[in-house]
Amino acid sequence: MAGRFPPRTPTTRTTVRGGHVPVPATADAQPNQDEVQDLDPGPETATATATTPDLGLTLGPLRRGPADPTFRVTPDGSVWRASRTPAGPGTIRVAVRDGRLAAEAWGAGGPWLLDRLPALTGAEDDPTAFVPRHKLLAATHRRRPGLRLTRTGLVLESLIPSVLEQKVTTDEAYRAWRLLVRKYGEPAPGPAPDGMHVMPEARAWTLIPSWEWHRAGVDDKRAATIVRAARVARRMEEAADMAPAEARARLELIPGIGPWTSAETIQRSNGAPDEVTTGDLHLPGIVGWALAGDRAADDAAMLELLAPYAGQRHRAARLILLSGRVPPRRAPRMTPGNIARL
Repeated sequence: MAGRFPPRTPTTRTTVRGGHVPVPATADAQPNQDEVQDLDPGPETATATATTPDLGLTLGPLRRGPADPTFRVTPDGSVWRASRTPAGPGTIRVAVRDGRLAAEAWGAGGPWLLDRLPALTGAEDDPTAFVPRHKLLAATHRRRPGLRLTRTGLVLESLIPSVLEQKVTTDEAYRAWRLLVRKYGEPAPGPAPDGMHVMPEARAWTLIPSWEWHRAGVDDKRAATIVRAARVARRMEEAADMAPAEARARLELIPGIGPWTSAETIQRSNGAPDEVTTGDLHLPGIVGWALAGDRAADDAAMLELLAPYAGQRHRAARLILLSGRVPPRRAPRMTPGNIARL
């Protein structure tokens, strides 16, 4: 049986963190014409079959947990996103049909989302700039030809969930994001799947009562950081058009936003291929183990190992995560907390 089937990469927490979201391979099925209408080929579509991105890999980092109310994958192979754009709330549906990207959008922010469809689906990314220098990365890069780095052009929608993920388990952060978006956001425009919401506008984040933050499991420090960022939302959004280093410096002017949060944000909003995440609890050990068998690697050791990939260090780290190669577990997982019970 060897060689009859392509190798399968298991879906683990590590590969999910690398941005792997399963998308059904049935996107060529025609949608209900009563609900949506295909776009004519144009600036909003891509027709090069060989370079069509893998939507599950490219858009996967934008999903904050399997029940994210702003992100949904449907059985027909479509990826739905609800965003708050400078023009207002909007919903976009993206699919690959016959080797071509097709998209539909609704709401006041729909045209804005369509205009930025190429950047969202990785057309501005250059995967050929990455040259593997380790066997693991070469193999993973070969198995993931559709990986592209997304660029949303929206800072706050990546910054706020990144702040929620500070120093807590991912399950706690996902729960907080889900509860707050559903309660203070608004239903996604158009025929979006049930339960989809657009995140609250900037002012709404500043008006959330302290007890609601508490009920969502968000401590005062993270809540205060989000409020400070929301109060200068316009200045935060300007970072999407800056060079990655300048954008991170802009974000880190807000007390409570450090290198970890700024990197996680700019990777998504600016599509930055070199902004590797530092200050992470697990990533240095994963990179150290994958490239040098060193599970005790710290940030300095991780950056040294990634030095050959200067300019593409974020892509290299994502490929390591997608490889699923992690050090053997030695201790139980971190116990989730729930300050709402206090």
